[in-house]
Amino acid sequence: MAPDLIIDAKGVHKVYDTGRVRVHALRGVDLRVARGEMVAIMGPSGCGKTTLLNCLSGLDEADEGEIRIEGVPLNEMSDARRTDYRARRMGFVFQFYNLLPDLSAVENVELPLLVAGVRPATARAKATEALAWVGLGDRGNQRPAELSGGERQRVTIARALVNEPAIVWADEPTGDLDTETGRTVMDLLCRFNKEKQQTFVLVTHAPDVAERTDRIVRMQDGRISSDQRLIDRAVGIWVPTAEVDAV
Repeated sequence: MAPDLIIDAKGVHKVYDTGRVRVHALRGVDLRVARGEMVAIMGPSGCGKTTLLNCLSGLDEADEGEIRIEGVPLNEMSDARRTDYRARRMGFVFQFYNLLPDLSAVENVELPLLVAGVRPATARAKATEALAWVGLGDRGNQRPAELSGGERQRVTIARALVNEPAIVWADEPTGDLDTETGRTVMDLLCRFNKEKQQTFVLVTHAPDVAERTDRIVRMQDGRISSDQRLIDRAVGIWVPTAEVDAV
């Protein structure tokens, strides 16, 4: 049976041209991700990881190729429709939180709902519930400066999950955290992946983060150099994704 694809990208190219320097960031990337998968994208700095995440999520536009999310081609959407789609169906977790400093935790969390047109009272109730999901039910009135790094990242996760998105994009979600706090953040992401069957795509340099996912995609010079899926966590067996899909 064919997998229920949530991401289907074919021949994706992206070039950045400053006028003096031309950087071919993505060179014909193909990537398919099934609904409910948790995928890590790894590789050295400058290999195209974040560019790929930005193009797949519609934060940036690919120069060539086709990207379908939930069967919808991103390149056929207007900017307004793409923004609305992200607000309703996607969540984002970044390394440096991207929280608005003048807003409280609960106000930061409710923002995606307000952008999506949810009534303020409903948005506030959902945001309060999302903070409880991540263990911050008593911190809703605190501003980001009054929270620890780990707490700020948990607010970011609550904001990413508050609209119950189909897919969550995370760029170095543990990169600014100490080891123990990073492990707690990954515990949360893995829990939501399993409990809610949400799809997670994580860009990371950290092997211990990648090894907690279902699949590791490695990039080099704008191309995918390997793609392995975990088939037995107990003994750490990883095999090429193409072999798993062929079975």
